[in-house]
Amino acid sequence: MPQSAANEILKGVLERIKYSNDEDGYLIADLRPENTSETVTIVGKFPGVQCGETLSIEGVWSRHPTHGPQFKASRFESELPASIYGIRKYLGSGLVKGVSKGLADRIVKRFGESTLKVISEESARLQEVDGIGQQRARSIKEAWDEQSHIRDLSLFLAPYGVAPSQILKIYKEFGFVAVDLIKENPYKLAREIRGIGFKTCDKIAINMGIGNDSPQRVVAGIEFVMQELQDDGHTAYPEANLLDTTVEKLDIGEAIAKAGFERILANRILSPYEFHDSTLYWQLPYNNRAEEQIAQSVRRIQSNPSCLPPIKREIAVEWAQKKAGFEYGDLQREAILMALSHKLSILTGGPGTGKTTILRAVVSILKAKNVRVLLAAPTGRAAQRLSETTGAFGQTIHRLLKFDPAEGSFTVNESKPLSADVVIVDEASMLDTRLASSLFQAIQTKSHLILVGDIDQLPSVGAGNVLKDLIGSNKIPVTRLDQVFRQSKQSSIVHYAHAINHGQVSLPTPVASARDLVANKDFQFLTATSQTECAQKILDVFTYFVKGALSLDPINDGQTLAPMHKGEAGVGNLNALLQTALNPETESIPFGFVAFKRGDKVIQTRNNYDKGVFNGDIGIIKSIDGASGSIEVDFDENVVDYEKADLLDLSLAYAVSIHKSQGSEYPVVVIPLLKAHFMMLQRNLIYTAITRGKKKVVIVGDPAAYAMATSNADSQVRCTLLKERLTLH
Repeated sequence: MPQSAANEILKGVLERIKYSNDEDGYLIADLRPENTSETVTIVGKFPGVQCGETLSIEGVWSRHPTHGPQFKASRFESELPASIYGIRKYLGSGLVKGVSKGLADRIVKRFGESTLKVISEESARLQEVDGIGQQRARSIKEAWDEQSHIRDLSLFLAPYGVAPSQILKIYKEFGFVAVDLIKENPYKLAREIRGIGFKTCDKIAINMGIGNDSPQRVVAGIEFVMQELQDDGHTAYPEANLLDTTVEKLDIGEAIAKAGFERILANRILSPYEFHDSTLYWQLPYNNRAEEQIAQSVRRIQSNPSCLPPIKREIAVEWAQKKAGFEYGDLQREAILMALSHKLSILTGGPGTGKTTILRAVVSILKAKNVRVLLAAPTGRAAQRLSETTGAFGQTIHRLLKFDPAEGSFTVNESKPLSADVVIVDEASMLDTRLASSLFQAIQTKSHLILVGDIDQLPSVGAGNVLKDLIGSNKIPVTRLDQVFRQSKQSSIVHYAHAINHGQVSLPTPVASARDLVANKDFQFLTATSQTECAQKILDVFTYFVKGALSLDPINDGQTLAPMHKGEAGVGNLNALLQTALNPETESIPFGFVAFKRGDKVIQTRNNYDKGVFNGDIGIIKSIDGASGSIEVDFDENVVDYEKADLLDLSLAYAVSIHKSQGSEYPVVVIPLLKAHFMMLQRNLIYTAITRGKKKVVIVGDPAAYAMATSNADSQVRCTLLKERLTLH
């Protein structure tokens, strides 16, 4: 086999794909060069290619120490197969739905080298083949047309680094006119296709001759910057700061950026909001509407009479106390009375302060008076926990409001409100602005709304800071619980959580090995100074402590919560290590840098209303289909099917970010905490992580990092306008 540093051209039929990465198009495959029966190994990025295609590849020969000679591609061109051999392989690869390998053989035998022309232009002739009727011929033609459009789209976008999985999403969104729409406005991709950024669109635009300071680019760039800010939690941003950020990110002059803002205003792409001091803020339109709708709903609910029957509140509290079998604290009594007295009220407090006791009492009193009560929480696990603690049915907010995929909206809304006298929402710190808006609008004018949450936790994953803004407005009655009723000797998790919240740097005695962890202690610290050591000791915790000493299922009962995604002690690497250590399954579906296996713990990374799964939902892979690349995931007995294109929305969840853990509790929580995480070491972050532990918490890391996090009360301030909208009216 030739060994050369100079580029060569190799042309032949793609015989077999050994490995493919749907995220970047990387391929290891067998190619049969022209005029030979021998195959050679090719490696490189070949997005969208299929067996049977004729490839013309530019590259160099190299020798792999294990696999021998390989042809490394630097660029390639693809042609539809012209030979009978190539056509048979192409059709028989499963590429065209409805055409099996056997059927492909019969079609090619009948039409020979004209096969692809017949399918494309004379599909009715397919009925000349045994086993193909009119309907099947039509289905084959439709599948062929779809694949042809996807192929054209792949060839158009491949030079810009657009992944095959993203190309499928683009096709699903734009259909057969995708290429034309992108040519008309390449920035449409960044606006409408998740995972395709402004920089990718910029490459396409530059190749099409669109200038750096073109109005089209500047307008799209401003919107892109605003969306990035939304991803950071902001629902609004001051114009001066937004202008500076735009100039920097788009590398344009200030005058050009200002002209872009004028077009943004004229086209209503963003919404302006001016304060009484003339400070101008910009918002994405749906955030502007959502904040305004929350403020309007608060005023509507508070300004109308209650639908509750007469309740002798003091007597009701005594009745509930007697039923509970213990005496309530003063603040607990006050909270119960407030919930019964006010149309809209908030209950906030840390773990062990009695929120559950209050909820149970309120629900008991209301049920005794035949009041219609609905309970909800942002996540399925939080809703399940709410049901268990109150004895009443709880559900997610999304299910409560009944999302209709066909309409793209909730069917329960201001026009068709919830049939309830009282709505209780737990884990309200997780409410982002848009979900809160839908919830508040669905509350009947005469109904009560009780929000329960821990204000010291991290804010919502989505944009906004709803619970904090509602409390800060001073327009809604609030009960703050600060007395711990669960004694520290019963729960050191609660003890240390409150110590963190008060900035007290206190630690249990650190141990050096996972074998030194004690089964009857619920909060422990395992020392590690480097990321490598931390990652290894986390594996040891699951092996020796969770599985060994505690006799628990390390996949279902243990959860690693990491401050950061990157690094050896970050979410990505820990997932890879834990998957290898805890899941012995060998069959997998490669997707990007991940290989999904049956039994894997996975997390949904965005809301998918069509499937009924939402950002942060965690499930277990029930089955995989290697041929189609599809999988089934069990989310607490809700089994959801994922096609290969949908896998972009899934990640492994042996380790998840602390932000993603909100609203959930796990029997055992393991937290890596190192000085390398210094950018994320904040009090509310470590507080949130620790309070996710139901029975055991193990911190693996550096005591100095723990001290840094506990001492740092400065968390990122989110720019929102909800508080102002509530206070200015």
